[in-house]
Amino acid sequence: MTARLIDGKAHAASVRARVRDRVADIHARTGLTPGLAVVLVGHDPASEVYVRSKGKQAVEAGMRSFEHRMPTDTPAADLLDLIRRLNEDPLVHGILVQLPLPAHLDARAVINAISPAKDVDGFHISNVGMVGTGQDAIVPCTPLGCMMMLRHHHADFRGLTALVIGHSNIVGKPMARLLLNADCTVIVAHKSSINIPELARIADIVIVAAGVPGLVRAEWIKPGATVIDVGINRIERDGKPALVGDVDFDNVRHVAGAITPVPGGVGPMTIACLLANTLTAFCHQNDLQEEPLLLDEQDQT
Repeated sequence: MTARLIDGKAHAASVRARVRDRVADIHARTGLTPGLAVVLVGHDPASEVYVRSKGKQAVEAGMRSFEHRMPTDTPAADLLDLIRRLNEDPLVHGILVQLPLPAHLDARAVINAISPAKDVDGFHISNVGMVGTGQDAIVPCTPLGCMMMLRHHHADFRGLTALVIGHSNIVGKPMARLLLNADCTVIVAHKSSINIPELARIADIVIVAAGVPGLVRAEWIKPGATVIDVGINRIERDGKPALVGDVDFDNVRHVAGAITPVPGGVGPMTIACLLANTLTAFCHQNDLQEEPLLLDEQDQT
């Protein structure tokens, strides 16, 4: 058996197209345009690539893109003042502060300074709490993308067992909450768990976000299970740099029923869902009735 590949690029293209179409339709009817502001502090090369990509895709979706770059030694007060001004700017509907921040800045204080209504990363404590209790809120982009792809393969989650490996605030914890909200039986494992292979063998869905290259092996996986690999690890392979996930893809694909590759799986969906979140935030702030790209909306790929 060879697993069906879950093509994150195709799913992301579908999401971006639907966002673009809705932005164009809303603008034609109202004259309004969503605006996304991205803040980058410092000169982390990977972050700079992400910021450029986010701005480019926002413009391609018909949105306004506002980019704010600040030096590495920016005082906390200056960053918080910028966030305050963006909170008050009527042209800005989504605010994202690129992580990681320089060590002298408190990421939690920065995130919670963003208006929950404009928190398109879904990291503000208000959005975290609302997602955790099953209320309407902005969902973190990577878990949202994972759920969209899972919905394409599982129309009904009831009765399924899901294992989430990794319990970060960005992926693992919100992923578990979304699966619980969808009536999955959810198990969360992490670096202190002592029986992860045994837990994986009973799981219909395995989501891995541990940051350990090749952690999940074929003998861990229940035949036919769906495997979502969130990991992005830079390693050297055959003397050349390579990107690999947290799953031993070459072997697991012969046991799983469906699997995401790395690269080309979860990664493209993260930015696509950032655009979806920006559109959602824009609609709420302008009292527009359309509810774009909800978790229960089926992907057309």
